[in-house]
Formats: sequence, structure tokens, C-alpha cells
Amino acid sequence: MSTTFIMVGGEGPNSYQQHSKHQGALLEASKEKINEAISTKLDIDFTSGLISIADFGCSTGPNTFAAVQTVIDAVEHKYQKDIEFQVFFNDSSNNDFNTLFRTLPPARRYFATGVPGSFFGRVLPKNSYHVGVASFALHFVSKIPKGVRERHSPVWNKDIHCTGFSKEVANLYLDQYKIDVGSLLNARAQELVSGGLLLFLGHCLPNGVQMSETVNGMMIDIIGFSLNEIAKKGLIDQEKLDAFKLPVYLAHADELKRIIENNKCIRTEVFAKISHPKEEYQLDSDYLTLAFKVTVGGSVASYFGEDVMEKTYEIVREKTEELLPQIANAKPGMQYLTVLRKT
Repeated sequence: MSTTFIMVGGEGPNSYQQHSKHQGALLEASKEKINEAISTKLDIDFTSGLISIADFGCSTGPNTFAAVQTVIDAVEHKYQKDIEFQVFFNDSSNNDFNTLFRTLPPARRYFATGVPGSFFGRVLPKNSYHVGVASFALHFVSKIPKGVRERHSPVWNKDIHCTGFSKEVANLYLDQYKIDVGSLLNARAQELVSGGLLLFLGHCLPNGVQMSETVNGMMIDIIGFSLNEIAKKGLIDQEKLDAFKLPVYLAHADELKRIIENNKCIRTEVFAKISHPKEEYQLDSDYLTLAFKVTVGGSVASYFGEDVMEKTYEIVREKTEELLPQIANAKPGMQYLTVLRKT
């Protein structure tokens, strides 16, 4: 059974929609650089008067709506004319598109289309959009590297994610990551019109910092510890837990730059470190537990069941409270904006 990464859907108190302000703050901090990039780098012919925008990894909002509106405002400011906009909201087929479309901004100035499909392959026709955006989506791998999930393998990873401390495991994840990012960039380049731009916002690791030295990594380690406690109680099978791995790899800044620069379909126009106004998470056990429940909790629930997920996060909250002093001393991560253009 493979592990999928699913944001918790719906509009309830434990949904991603209600608890994604940390992710949304990065967009707000990037607005000036996005406006500048669109003003100086976007060079398109739109004689039809229609501009198409694609959000890859849109989830359920409201961040996707803010990202789309940021692009629309920048395009209108650049061209100073009446423009019609078409927006493609893309995510995996198990994304909660019902909530997404139910909560579309009522005063929006664009036509909206949902596009379920693989994030890594082509999902739109060739030359179909002018500006693409993806927020917190460039840290996934399409599959767990071979051997990492098998307990008797020499490269079995006892942790539920790539902590960075095993060089052999990290290299396997990096190899898969290079393949996936290459496929993603090739697909996006085919879909992008000539002169269009692709904007990626997200987390990466500062060079020399390992995943489990950051708040993100520490919290995922706590989730792994809590799952093991659940297994000790006999509520889940230990062998099944041993095979549970999150399809996530946070690249180091130089790794990410090299992967993008080595791609022949796309050219880097901007790679900028963004000072996130909420760069480090609020040091509160309830806040941290909920923040990682609405993201990682969906994967736990899909693999082990909703009841196990709820019991796991009860332990996560207790363990997070216990480890707050260590979390307070975590090394900072890095947030970035990269602007890419079709070659």
C-alpha cells in the first residue's frame, strides 16, 4: 500500500482550509517580487484578450485564491487593459474539489476549471496557460525509493520520512526527487505558452541543515514516535507501520537550484530567499499539533484509518508539549520564490 499526501478537506475546525495561514503568509511576503517578475519578465501575445493561469497543487483554498488574485492584479497592472482570465485549479484526484468550488470568491473576475491529475505529468494541453503558480508543492516525490520501505533492506528507513541523517537514504530520495522535478518541469514547460512564467513558492533546507533539525522535521519525527506508540498498544500492525513513509523530500537550496538549472526546457529568471513573516511556527503544542494534523494527518488517516489518526494526534500533542524546549532551538528552514521561463 502506497502513501498518499492528502490535505484534510472540508471547512471544519480541523481542515487545511481553516489552518493554512502559515503557508499563505509566504505568498504575502512574496507579492512585491511576484509583481516585479510579471512586470519585467512576462512577455506574451494575447490577441484574444484571454489570459490563462494555472495553480498546481491548489488544495482547497483560501491560499490558491489569493495566489491567483495576486497574479491577476500584477498582469492587469502590467498591461493596463481589459483582460478576461481563465483559471485552472489543479491537484491530485483525491483533492477536495467540492470544498474548493463551493468556496470560490463570489466577486472573482475569472472563469474557474478544476483539473484533477498527476502533479508530475502533463495535465493541461500544450501551450494552454500564460502564468503558472505552485505554492508548497515542490517537496513531493512520486514514489518512495526502492528498498526504503522494506525492513530487511540494507537501506530500510526506520523513520516515516527522510530525516537527512542517513546519507544512503537521503541520496535515494534525492535521486527520485531529481527524476520527479525533471518530469514536472518538462510537463509544465510544454503547457506554458512562449514568454509565459512559472512561479514556485515553498520550503527548502539551508545548505548543511538536515530535515530533522528543523521544526518541520521534528514534528514529523514526533508523529512517527506517536505511531510507534500506537503500534505498541496493538492498534496497528508494526509491519504495516514499518512500510509507512511520507512521499516528501525537502531539498537543500543548492540541490534545488542545480536541478532547475540543469533542465533544458526552462530557464531560471529569479531564485530569491523570502523572509517569511511567520518563518518559525508558533511555539504552542496545540497550534503545532493542529498545523501538522491538517497536512500530515490526511496521509495517516488514509493509510491507517481515521480512528488511528485521532489517537495518534492525542499522543502527538502530549509529546510536542514535552519537547517544546528542543523545538524552540530548531534550526531555521528557508523559504523561497523561483520564477522560471520557457527556453
